[in-house]
Amino acid sequence: MEQELLMKRIVEKDPKAFDTLYQNYSQSLLGVIYNIVRSEEIAEEILQDVFIKIWDKAHTYTPAKGRIFTWMLNIARNAAIDKTRSKGFNKSKKNLSSESFVDILKDHDNLNDQVDAIGISKYVTKLKETCKSLIELLYFKGFTQKEASEELNIPIGTVKTRNRNCISNLREMLLR
Repeated sequence: MEQELLMKRIVEKDPKAFDTLYQNYSQSLLGVIYNIVRSEEIAEEILQDVFIKIWDKAHTYTPAKGRIFTWMLNIARNAAIDKTRSKGFNKSKKNLSSESFVDILKDHDNLNDQVDAIGISKYVTKLKETCKSLIELLYFKGFTQKEASEELNIPIGTVKTRNRNCISNLREMLLR
């Protein structure tokens, strides 16, 4: 089903269209959310909230501004980051048992497979190394631009410019 038609049907509150959207994108969004919150239970909870927002806010999607997945990815990423900044989340992460870490390593070795259900990683790997590291931090690990600036030891203005340029390069590759 064509993506814009799918969104039009979701705006019209068609449950079948919404089911299709969920089937097509839920695993990718779950992978991105999990990469940020590092808890399967919390990631699944956030995913449900994200799809409720998508259902409620579908009318705000503008095809001229980007692809549906990008729009949904931003909603998911922002929801996950908001969760990590909440007091309750921070308190729950203070005393993690070693079992939590074993579980993370055991169950999520192939997390990139979930994140890459739409096939974007093959394009990201073709970018320059500076772009790859920046996109990984900002979009797959949920860093803010300020946090990425500190992690990469570069000015925040440089992060913003590189991000814009890297996303532009990625968009050009995808549209070829």
